[in-house]
Amino acid sequence: MTTVTFAIAENPPKRLDKAIARDVPEEATLSRSRLVKLLSEGAVKLNGVVVSDQKGKVKEGDRIEITVEEATEIELKAEDIPLDVIYEDDDLIVVNKPVGMVVHPAPGSPSGTLVNALMHHCGESLSGIGGEKRPGIVHRIDKDTSGLLVVAKSDKAHQGLAKQFEKHTVERQYYALVYGAPDPMDPRLRGVKGVSFEGSNILRITTLLGRHKTDRQKQAVSFTEGRHAITRARVLDLFGTPPQLALVECWLETGRTHQIRVHMAHAGHGLVGDQTYGGRRKLNHKALSEAAREAVDHFPRQALHAAVLGFVHPVSGEEIRFEAPLPEDMQQLLDHL
Repeated sequence: MTTVTFAIAENPPKRLDKAIARDVPEEATLSRSRLVKLLSEGAVKLNGVVVSDQKGKVKEGDRIEITVEEATEIELKAEDIPLDVIYEDDDLIVVNKPVGMVVHPAPGSPSGTLVNALMHHCGESLSGIGGEKRPGIVHRIDKDTSGLLVVAKSDKAHQGLAKQFEKHTVERQYYALVYGAPDPMDPRLRGVKGVSFEGSNILRITTLLGRHKTDRQKQAVSFTEGRHAITRARVLDLFGTPPQLALVECWLETGRTHQIRVHMAHAGHGLVGDQTYGGRRKLNHKALSEAAREAVDHFPRQALHAAVLGFVHPVSGEEIRFEAPLPEDMQQLLDHL
């Protein structure tokens, strides 16, 4: 157990929770959500008196005392599942997630997840996230998307990474195999709302994204409600004569659920293998070989890979960047093409 003591600085916010979040020493590594929880648990004193009202009044010079218990063990099962670790230190770990692995336990996937694997792999090196000994998940990729993920091992790293994702300063590039060939000269594309081109070849898709109105498991494009989302993409390679498919490099300005999959489908270039958004297409038998067409038709998942991840290390301040090669199934598919 540790005790954090400090004074409220000048011109404090009117609410207690906002004031202590502003003035709590940085080295305490207490996020605002953690402070709210500590308030509700009676772990915060104002001038020697326990307080729990987040909206309580506070003034300059008030003394704050916060009691922080040691990180507790939680009921997440540690499982000895192999991990492709790209980088690891005391504060964070970067992994190349395989296809088929869920990031976090949920009712439909209580075990076999990345978090279960990290609980075993990291063990005692987890210093605690929000008072619990668990990995700090700051972003996710879909079960059937492969590629790079960074996970925090300490509260300080968790807060620092979360801020970078919130500010959209994290570099994230994906490779996707899509139907058709995004072309700035295509009049159809120029008529799709939210779709434009930057320069001569950068496809930009700008919409709002939110829950689908009838299928709550899906996301949908909107221009009236939802969260702002921007995807950029450029063609790396074309397959077929005339082009039937394209390998595109996508990068995210925002990181919404299913963003690339929904945005590329909105532009009319759904991902190969995407059972939810892709929309399987009949490929021209003269443009591609029978083996190539069969490989595309039978590809069992969305052809999407998180290939590049770059960010500022939340503790050292160093700029770091990682790359992961295409997984075997996507590489084999491209070889057929």
